[in-house]
Amino acid sequence: MAKYVKWKGGLSWNFDPLFTMPIDPEFEQLINTYLEDVFRDKSAYKGWKIPETTLVYPWILRMFPDIKYIHWIRDPRDCILGSHKTDNLRDFGIEYEHTDDVFRKARNIMVLSIPVDEATPRPKHIIQIRFEDFVLKQELTLKKLEEFLGLPLGRIIVRPEAVERWKRVDQPCKLPFDFLQEAIVENGYSLSSNVGASSESGLNQAIIGNRNSCLHIQNV
Repeated sequence: MAKYVKWKGGLSWNFDPLFTMPIDPEFEQLINTYLEDVFRDKSAYKGWKIPETTLVYPWILRMFPDIKYIHWIRDPRDCILGSHKTDNLRDFGIEYEHTDDVFRKARNIMVLSIPVDEATPRPKHIIQIRFEDFVLKQELTLKKLEEFLGLPLGRIIVRPEAVERWKRVDQPCKLPFDFLQEAIVENGYSLSSNVGASSESGLNQAIIGNRNSCLHIQNV
């Protein structure tokens, strides 16, 4: 899919063709092969979870328009602290301004994913869930998911210290957050670096996310 995404320089890409052109048959074949075990499974509910869905979201939605999408969000300031397979967009055939700075590499996938998400038509079935709410208010969050999916979900052990890690790093450094300020505020996060100052806000597959987990649940 990357060969149809044109880099316009800086932090700008043109991905308009993805929404109207025929889906590349090779892409369809690769997705169907990757999900072969999912399709073969006879369970009533099934799905998949990969962050790389962010990079192919427009065509995933076109291939699976009736699935249930869970938009799983996490504070990007925590996401950016660790490396991820999608940090180097060139590994996926997407051009961008070269940098050896790990934070700026991670910045590129965030900047790319935000306009892709905004430009892609909203799925028929979608719910947005914050990672922080799942950790700190798991019961309430799971009830929302159960209502959305129409099935009971298991409870798991979570670690509160996974929230707001960016405020507690041993060697704080100036991270490139200015470009993400609007998205941070829109998703209910505080811009304050004070610990505890975070804002509180409130097939049938899927989830997309800005460098976040992608959960896909299918009801056959």
